[in-house]
Amino acid sequence: MPGVDDLAALVARLEVVADRLEGGAPVGSEDAAASVAAFDDIVSNNYKPFSDICKKIGGDVATVGAMVDQAFKAQREFLSTASKSKQPAGPTLQKLLKPTSDNISEIQAYREKSRRSDFFNHLSAISESIPALGWVAVAPAPAPYVKEMNDAGQFYTNRVLKDWKEKDRTHVDWVKAWVSTLAELQTYVKKFHTTGLAWNPKGAEATAKAGGAPPPPPPGPAPPPPPPAGALDLTPAKTARGDLLSALSKGSDVTKGLKKVSDDQKTHKNPGLRAGAVVKAVDKIPTPAKSYGKSVAVNKPPKLEQDGKKWNVEYFKNKQDIEINDVEVNQSIYVYKCEGSTVKVNGKCNNIIIDSCKKVAVVFGSVVSSCEFINCQSVQMQVLGKVPTISVEKTDGCQMFLNAESVGAEIVTAKSSEMNVMIPVGDEFVEQAIPEQFKTVIAGGKLKTSATESV
Repeated sequence: MPGVDDLAALVARLEVVADRLEGGAPVGSEDAAASVAAFDDIVSNNYKPFSDICKKIGGDVATVGAMVDQAFKAQREFLSTASKSKQPAGPTLQKLLKPTSDNISEIQAYREKSRRSDFFNHLSAISESIPALGWVAVAPAPAPYVKEMNDAGQFYTNRVLKDWKEKDRTHVDWVKAWVSTLAELQTYVKKFHTTGLAWNPKGAEATAKAGGAPPPPPPGPAPPPPPPAGALDLTPAKTARGDLLSALSKGSDVTKGLKKVSDDQKTHKNPGLRAGAVVKAVDKIPTPAKSYGKSVAVNKPPKLEQDGKKWNVEYFKNKQDIEINDVEVNQSIYVYKCEGSTVKVNGKCNNIIIDSCKKVAVVFGSVVSSCEFINCQSVQMQVLGKVPTISVEKTDGCQMFLNAESVGAEIVTAKSSEMNVMIPVGDEFVEQAIPEQFKTVIAGGKLKTSATESV
């Protein structure tokens, strides 16, 4: 019956309106509701597969995956509040953002205390990129911020791909799911929150949920009654400390009570006193033999400073979060004698030089001229923008991650070994080794040299 169908449709519409009114959102908040629904689509279509793969891998990856679950739940609750509320003042806004901020800090702290984990690259990839959820506090361009955080984790996601693509494709799917989640989040922010988080000007006042603070402790017991008059001995007690202080207050008279030692009681003036005693010989400290021609290692304090147009990064050891911001195109970066560290350069600079370093990785945006490695061991580099030239000299072990924009880079090598270039092909990287052996022949009175696998 048409009348019954119309009545059912009318009842359904009234129920929707009632739900909105009960939730505190005005009837005209369709755009705000649409933004929350779009975020739910990202969670269900992109993030949920990532979360499921975390559980499948297990171990530390499952643990950090559960933390990321809580971070996305906190973000969803914050967006829901924003869709129904006016923009609050600073203190209230900080309380609303606190759950998301605490979840991000928890993830980063877990990574720092799990450096010996077999999945440290996984943890680092999440730790470096999870601040993308902080876009809600960024204005006027939150979408580029999300992309910047996604790029920040790319160095470690590339390591995961390199280490696991031949062992277990599950980890490759894990990387793709996480990167696609952040890419969709960037698109979402650009569409619904172009210049910053969109609040509902017709909504109610935003209020932070109670933090569940414990009730104040019960008052302590009443103080004991005062003692009866005359029950206390008000004369000062004679203590060892009091005697010492009184003796010190005598000044030069403090030595009057000491016994005088006569000459016949002094061993250095009366050798007979030493006759019956054994004098312990002083052990002679052996003098170390002098060595010539050996360099002496000196532990100097680490240093990160700007000297004119040059940034100096020196003597850092086992520090994975060295970061240089606000660089300019006419400035250079010089990394010297660092070990077990990672240097990240944000922005575009003139050139980067890595000198006498061991187990150091450098991640940078773009350079005008070149990135150079000199006298290094087991180093890595990753370019996020463009690099025209890469120079490797007297270096053993150098791995270079290129992006699509830098596949035309020139690589110049001299007196170096174990050099590999990671070339992007689709969503994966193909590893190519740089030749170390060459064959030279004489043709027409001239030398002709070509690379060869064996001589």
